Amino acid sequence: MKVAVFSFSGAYGEQGFPEFLRGQAVEVEWVDCEGIRGTHCYCDADAAERLREKMAGELPAVRWTDSGDYHYMSYLLSLRQTEPFHLVLLDHHPDNQAPAFEGVLSCGSWVKALQEENPMVRDILTVGPPGCPEAIPEGWLEQRRGERVYVSLDKDILSRDYARTDWTQGTHTLEQVEGMLEQLAGRMQLVALDICGEISADQGATPEDLRINKETNIELFNFITNYFK
Repeated sequence: MKVAVFSFSGAYGEQGFPEFLRGQAVEVEWVDCEGIRGTHCYCDADAAERLREKMAGELPAVRWTDSGDYHYMSYLLSLRQTEPFHLVLLDHHPDNQAPAFEGVLSCGSWVKALQEENPMVRDILTVGPPGCPEAIPEGWLEQRRGERVYVSLDKDILSRDYARTDWTQGTHTLEQVEGMLEQLAGRMQLVALDICGEISADQGATPEDLRINKETNIELFNFITNYFK
């Protein structure tokens, strides 16, 4: 198995997550993004170009992309898809706002940008935010059986028992999230999984926050090895 880890904030190093990965039978592509200006919450054109350069070449299907402040990475990564796909967003926020600055991608507007600008997207299912489904509707799954699905998971969908983020959080358990991933992998073709929702010491993370996030990352890693080789 191969995974990519995009480091913007240093949170993964603070957790000790890279040390865990190095001890597994896994190839890790470490992508250092910490020196790129114009990336925090908003991604300007120069930063987007730098990030595209970092993503040159083939990338693993499983990517950890740091804090939810960089959730727009799913937009940039999804542009690499060359066949139609459905997006499933597991999040406590819909991320489909109009951009605050015209033409500037943000962690809160990337879903809207994806819907409007990526011709490969068939539809988008958002699970978790108020007013959205709390689980994947059975009918939605059945109608798309066997089709390609791209999953973007923000750990702020989880309660604070399972994740510590710098955003408001939902009440899902890790078991519920893994159950949804299992449903998708069982009935659709799971082509990519992005995972964000970290918090760094600079953002106020305590040792306990880092421990909980590392444990959840490890559990997710162990779980998804069943579906990505």
